[in-house]
Amino acid sequence: MADRYQRLANSGPGGFLVRRLGLPRPEPLRRHEAGDPVVAGPVVLGGAEGGRLRQPLRELLKAMDATVLDPDAADGGRPAALVFDATGISGSDGLTDLHAFFHQRIRSLTPCGRLVVLGTPPEQAGSTAAAVAQRALEGFVRSAGKELRRGATAHLLHVAPGAEGAVESTLRFTLSARSAYVSGQVLRVDGTGAVPATEDWDRPLSGGVALVTGASRGIGEVVAATLARDGAHVVCLDVPAQGAELRAVATRCGGSALELDVTAPEAPQTLAEHLRTEHGGVDVVVHNAGITRDRTLGRMDADHWKAVIAVNLTSVERMTEVLLAGDDPVLRDGGRLVCTSSISGIAGNVGQTNYATGKAGLIGLVEALAPRVSGRGITVNAVAPGFIETRMTAAVPLFIREAGRRMNSLNQGGQPVDVAEAVAFFAAPGSAGVSGQVLRVCGQALLGA
Repeated sequence: MADRYQRLANSGPGGFLVRRLGLPRPEPLRRHEAGDPVVAGPVVLGGAEGGRLRQPLRELLKAMDATVLDPDAADGGRPAALVFDATGISGSDGLTDLHAFFHQRIRSLTPCGRLVVLGTPPEQAGSTAAAVAQRALEGFVRSAGKELRRGATAHLLHVAPGAEGAVESTLRFTLSARSAYVSGQVLRVDGTGAVPATEDWDRPLSGGVALVTGASRGIGEVVAATLARDGAHVVCLDVPAQGAELRAVATRCGGSALELDVTAPEAPQTLAEHLRTEHGGVDVVVHNAGITRDRTLGRMDADHWKAVIAVNLTSVERMTEVLLAGDDPVLRDGGRLVCTSSISGIAGNVGQTNYATGKAGLIGLVEALAPRVSGRGITVNAVAPGFIETRMTAAVPLFIREAGRRMNSLNQGGQPVDVAEAVAFFAAPGSAGVSGQVLRVCGQALLGA
């Protein structure tokens, strides 16, 4: 869907007018394309004294073919990323190191640059003073994200002690154009399980099988294409009424189509039998199917309530239970479960009590299920999209649509591929250290935390 204001603001006459009036100027975001480097320019790497990640970060950045600059190096050009190891900060006095590093450099970031801070989960920091300082990093990163301009974004990675070897996938995602519409968010990397080696970061899902529900259009269609790009055979699932569109999507991404109503009583068992018989199991499950039936609570009848809860939440619970059941479960060891939630499930939304309830329930499923399946190397995560440019948002009234686009730090709506890239990050074998989390893909929307 065209964002006419963004086009105007980035034109010559329009840009002049926008600047004179003090209006927001949405920067065209750099998104990933085949062959792109992880980071498009030099990386300045700094850190507090005693940090445990600075040397591992240097090695990872060099493995990504990034040019790494020390804070005191001679001018190496405008940096594409500023990376700071804050794990050595053990008290509030040490936060001055954070200020000193970024104060000198934040305005030199290139358009669509990255600010990345790495710390320790506060509860694992070792002392009260250290926990306080590590928790303070969140306020810093969220605020810095709101100050950045020209499409630049900020990220905080909490890396548990012992998880230094599990951080590469998360670092690659946050530094790259794959995270174009993610900012001001916190990701936690744990090291409780082994991280499979990734031989080809461009096709990390090679040889795997992925299921995407609600795949006939919108976000689901792009998720299917993105997982196929990453090497998976994608089983595209949607209701029979969308059969023609579904088969077209499956053909384009070299996958297969399964027409199935996820709310049908027999749906979980039918799905499990299909995946086992046709593919020997499944490696990635993306629960993306969802519907809206918007009404304010006083005007919402029971059918509208039940329909949304049935598709958006209950069907996910039922299918997941069957895919994980038994001594030889359909979802293989080391598998990935990803749910499509929403910022409505975090912050709520007028006229969407049914939708927000279901999406919040998915977050509850992720948080409850992740520790239960960790012993099999399975991760469970959710993406929570904000305003994404789809046919559904195109039908939103003009002024509400414009508010949705502008009420975030990037001053624009996201694209379906932004959600798909976040799903692909969670789906990657190298993301084994990331589980039980919800990643907002919202341009750091003003709604919610």
